[in-house]
Formats: sequence, C-alpha cells, structure tokens
Amino acid sequence: MVARAGLPLESIPAGGLRALAPWTIAANSLRLIRGFARAWRILRDFVPDVVFVTGGYVCAPVALAARLQKTPLMIYLPDLEPGLAIRALSRLANRVAVSFSEAGQFFSKTKVFTSGYPVREAFLKADKATAREFFQLDKHAPTLAVFGGSRGARSINMAVSAVLEQLLDTCQVIHISGRLDAATMKARREGLSPVLKKGYRLYTYIYDEMPLALAAADLVLARAGASTLGEFPALGLPSILVPYPYAGAHQETNADFMVRHGAAIKILDAELSERLLPAVKSLLGDEGKLARMRARARELARPDAAANIAQEICRLAQTRTAGG
Repeated sequence: MVARAGLPLESIPAGGLRALAPWTIAANSLRLIRGFARAWRILRDFVPDVVFVTGGYVCAPVALAARLQKTPLMIYLPDLEPGLAIRALSRLANRVAVSFSEAGQFFSKTKVFTSGYPVREAFLKADKATAREFFQLDKHAPTLAVFGGSRGARSINMAVSAVLEQLLDTCQVIHISGRLDAATMKARREGLSPVLKKGYRLYTYIYDEMPLALAAADLVLARAGASTLGEFPALGLPSILVPYPYAGAHQETNADFMVRHGAAIKILDAELSERLLPAVKSLLGDEGKLARMRARARELARPDAAANIAQEICRLAQTRTAGG
C-alpha cells in the first residue's frame, strides 16, 4: 500500500514479546534493540516535527526514540481496547487519539481525545448504484459481500464454500477470498452452474475498489478487525462479524461494540458453518431489520476523523517549532 501511494518507506527490525517461548522472547528482544537503534538514526536524520504511531510492537522502538529525542509523539488507537504496546507507549505520548469515547477510559484524561476512525474519502462517496454497475451486478437483487483480509479467513471461506449454491439462490455475492484459499475458491466457482456463476464475483484481493465492493452490498460477512469500526459505519453497512479467535480480545471487543450499537450480529468462528446460511437468509429477508442496522451503523460514522487527527498533528508540530 505504501509503495502504491508513492511514499518513501523505511523499515526497522521488531518482534513481539507476548505469549511466546522464552527463546523467542529473547530473540525478539534483540530485534527490538536493533529496531530502536535503527529508529534513532532515522529520526535523527529525518528530524520529524511529530511522530505518529498506531500500535503494535513495531511502534515501541520508534516511540522510545521519539521520546528520547524530545519529538512530540501522538498515538492513535483504532481498536476499542489497547494492547500491551499501546498501554505502555501511552505514557510516553503527548496525545492519544481514539476512535470512540469508550476507548478513552484506558488513557490519561489530559492526553486522550476522540477523533473517530479515519477512512479513505472513497468510502464516504461510494454509492450502491454506481458500485453495482461497476461489478456488473443486478441493481435490485440482495447482495452479500464476504471479506477476510488480504490473506483471507479460511474458516469464512470454507463456510461460504460449503453453502455457496444455497447462498447464490438467496443473493448475489462479492467474495474477496484472500491469497490462502484463492485456488480452492476459483475451482469452486468453476464448478457452479452458469446461472449461479453469474451472481458470484470472486477476487483474491482488491484495494482501490474496496469501497465499491462494500457499497454494492446490503450485508457484509467479515472478521472484526479495526477497519470494521470505520469502513462499515461510513457506508451504513450492516454486518455479520466473525471475530478471529486468536487475536486476543481486540476483535471480540470490536464485534461486541458493533452488536451493542445495533449495527451487526456476531457469530463465533466455531459456530460459523452451521449459522452462516440461516443468518444471511434471515437478515436479507427482513428489510426492516436491515434498515435499522443501516441507520445504527451510520450513527457510528465520523467523516471528520482524518481531519481531526491531522489538526492535532499540526498542533503538536507547532509546539515543536515553538520550542525550537
């Protein structure tokens, strides 16, 4: 994505320390030390006005180098609950931005502010009619989008594959399978009848067209990563969320938040195979419920989120300039 945007990129060594074998922790600790040395040199040579980080262990060496070089540091938490790295780094930060006010409880009241979740402008402008024309879909038929991330979500792909014909009797499907199951799903598509194949759009991965893929849908089946909190509300898109069971509490918390606000339903990964088809049929067959979910999702959208974060970064840059 960085290369596609034409931006310069510097990488540093890093490694996680949580729930790993002692020898892996030792090796990753050395990587973090090397990462700190590399980050120190990058910041020394580049001389940034502000350092902006969004979480994960890779941010730790950069944040520590920024602190020691007295460069203003801003953290953005996309999820609703911070991991260990963000909790620790927040002590070094000048400001902490959160997507929703509920996440502010984890940070100092003097540092935290609610920015909203920033999304690409295309998500705010995409419309259903244009999106369905782009994907050559029926303008009026119920449409399901399926997305499991760039690598894909095997349990979601396999659950969809198991009931694909029944799904296609109910709705059109835009399925972004990811790389892991691309060959399997392509073979599955080739085995469909010509009539069913007409309503099944299969992609390994898309980026520029993702806003259109989601805008074309009446309902999305997806994991509950952080982007769920921004992209689905921006489009007013109801969702069936299947939290990745090995991602700590983050995806569970994200899914529960969307469910609590009436914008989604949650299905556990272990229950997906048996619950997927009934859930899709039930939701797509109940326009009243979908309309309520759309409205609840839109209430969570913050179209000014990117501007809020940018304004705060600029304010921090001014404090650096004022301080010499």
